[in-house]
Amino acid sequence: MRFLHTADWHIGKKLHGYDLLTEQRDAYRQIKAIVLDEQVDAVVIAGDLYDRALPNEDAVTALDEMLVDLNRTQKFPVLAISGNHDSGVRLGYGRQWFASTGFYLRTQVAEGLDSITLGDTQFFLLPYFEPFAVRQLFDDESIRTVAQAMERLVTAMRAKFAPDKKHVLVAHFFAAGSQHSDSETQVQVGGLNAVPVDLLRDFDYVALGHLHRKEALQHEPTIKYSGSPLKFSTSEAADTKGVWIVDTDTTPATVTFKPLKPLNDLVVLQSSFAELMDRDQDFPVTADDFIAVALTDTAPIPNVMQRLKTRFPKIIELQRVNPLDVALPELNTQQVQADPFALMTDFFKQTTKHDLTQQQTQWAQRALQAATKEDAQ
Repeated sequence: MRFLHTADWHIGKKLHGYDLLTEQRDAYRQIKAIVLDEQVDAVVIAGDLYDRALPNEDAVTALDEMLVDLNRTQKFPVLAISGNHDSGVRLGYGRQWFASTGFYLRTQVAEGLDSITLGDTQFFLLPYFEPFAVRQLFDDESIRTVAQAMERLVTAMRAKFAPDKKHVLVAHFFAAGSQHSDSETQVQVGGLNAVPVDLLRDFDYVALGHLHRKEALQHEPTIKYSGSPLKFSTSEAADTKGVWIVDTDTTPATVTFKPLKPLNDLVVLQSSFAELMDRDQDFPVTADDFIAVALTDTAPIPNVMQRLKTRFPKIIELQRVNPLDVALPELNTQQVQADPFALMTDFFKQTTKHDLTQQQTQWAQRALQAATKEDAQ
């Protein structure tokens, strides 16, 4: 059995207000090209197909187009589970008849115990779950953590292992020893909701979703996070996104990474304001790339974000590498009793080393007039 492992598509996600559907459609086109080129037998999607439980119409349309193309048009079996961002009820609508086309979708924890056999491999599709669901499933009040729940689930799965088949688990959780990135929703507190990887070693391969970096779980050659197809935070800016090609014909399974090229990249630029605004400075970005700026200046810069956007239109983040060098002026009693507007303009100039612009002056005057009027009432 040769299959492609992907996860965390998060269709409908926005990046600091920017819609990512164009980038997500392009990532899907690349995944489809890999599926065709590698001649896989199936495609595995390990949860978080949508970014939210109530996706908007555009997101629903986009995901439908991708799944119909992959499963109905290209005729590839698809094995998918719901993640913590998905609504199991909404995503799972119609799953009973999806299997007739080779689209196997699991959204309820009990369904994870019934395997799907393709070729020489048994797949156990375990959607994201909370401990109470497993507690109810086994009618066992002692199950309080995800680890305890997973131990019971794996025991039940092992009882159904066919001795002449390979065994693959598809799941969506936080594995002990993994590392988060900034774009992930935390689903573990104090380690109580982490699954020990030792529980997973009876499987020939474990296709995980939830964490957005393929490097999130180190030193586990057959227990893998695929990572997200796109970069969703600056902590992932240096990552190479992609998918895994898994071949269970070998022992252990052979796992090969296939990279995806971002349509519009997420890039961190660390430099001074003057260098960033210098048109002769060449930065490895395009006008459509998402830019996070790490500013090295120590002096205040008026309207810094608006000015930077004239050079880099899609700035999503602005941080200071060094603390601002601002010396607050000392005010004596006579200054405090002076005209408030004059006091404010003098304070602004002393702290920023710049005069107010005409527009800033108008804003300040309107704000002062409104405050004076409110105090008089």
